[in-house]
Amino acid sequence: MNIFCYPGVLRRASVCGLLGIERGLEPEFGFRPRVALANGKVDRTEIDMRLGGLLVEAKLTEGDFQRAPMRRLERYWEWEEVFEAERLPVGDGVVRSWQLIRCVLAASGSGMGFMVLCDGRRPDLRERWFEVMSAVRDAELRTRLGMVTWQELAAALPARLRGFLEEKYGIAG
Repeated sequence: MNIFCYPGVLRRASVCGLLGIERGLEPEFGFRPRVALANGKVDRTEIDMRLGGLLVEAKLTEGDFQRAPMRRLERYWEWEEVFEAERLPVGDGVVRSWQLIRCVLAASGSGMGFMVLCDGRRPDLRERWFEVMSAVRDAELRTRLGMVTWQELAAALPARLRGFLEEKYGIAG
């Protein structure tokens, strides 16, 4: 995520166009939106980064998007309005792709967009994202959701950052 701190990266038209954001935004790392719970309280789940009205969850070296018991999802105030329950990745009372579901709830409740940034060599992560996105009821919310691969992002970055990603993670743009 530190590549977003590199001088000028968020002023590059290619990067901003890929993310669907305006130029010159400042990243806010470890953003904690307030997601409404059914009991009137809020969840302050942490999302990797906020860029203006876009929430970003990045996966590069992690194995998956976590799991949680279904009862944790049922704590959220509007989860059944946001998702078609029968389409969510649930099995044996466990919700797969828990991080993604929480982030979509945060985007829904805040009116923001949400973008997953993941390795293009991981089709399993892409499939998990599309599985969650296909369960979203509201078409307008779905238009605020997206995915960009690290490879796509690398292609839009300055040569020095492309070299860093290739050397450290084997990601070529």
